[in-house]
Amino acid sequence: MTNDSVVLADADGRPCGTADREGVHGPDTPLHFAFSCHLVVDGRILMTRRALSKRSWPGVWTNSFCGHPRPGEDVVDAVHRYARRELGIEVADVRCILPDFRYRAVDASGIVENEICPVFVARPLGTLRPDPDEVAEHAWADVADVWSLVANTPWAVSPWFVEQVQQLPSDDPGSVYDTHPVMSRVSNS
Repeated sequence: MTNDSVVLADADGRPCGTADREGVHGPDTPLHFAFSCHLVVDGRILMTRRALSKRSWPGVWTNSFCGHPRPGEDVVDAVHRYARRELGIEVADVRCILPDFRYRAVDASGIVENEICPVFVARPLGTLRPDPDEVAEHAWADVADVWSLVANTPWAVSPWFVEQVQQLPSDDPGSVYDTHPVMSRVSNS
């Protein structure tokens, strides 16, 4: 059986246990490790709309994909696993652009996201084949247009994506994806 646990974190960001992924997200979600990934090609970012069946933020537009590293799994390995699982593709050139990103948000139904969530950028390989249980829709959009959307209508996208964009340079949005050094490994253990 596949281990589908998340790694819990203490207030200082240190691992302090595990919990079942499905059971951990609720009104009292404990702090845990996750990641976000932005897929970018030629100045365009892949935006995805979360499936309507998702427990938290159903139908909300967000970054390309998110996920949780399993206990003992390197975060970059989890990025590769989720790219295959959610979008049906491989990814290359995985780089961390916000290693210390952390957020807490509550959706309209009361479900809490409470995550230490480094943000990665990667290049997609192959043709997208999104899993309909994860992704309702997807669209490639110019990075500058997405940054403008977030600045002018933040309610139109997920709260974690809004916070990510706000922490990235706004003077030349596309440059963030070209100027950060490669970080091949980020550990949660």
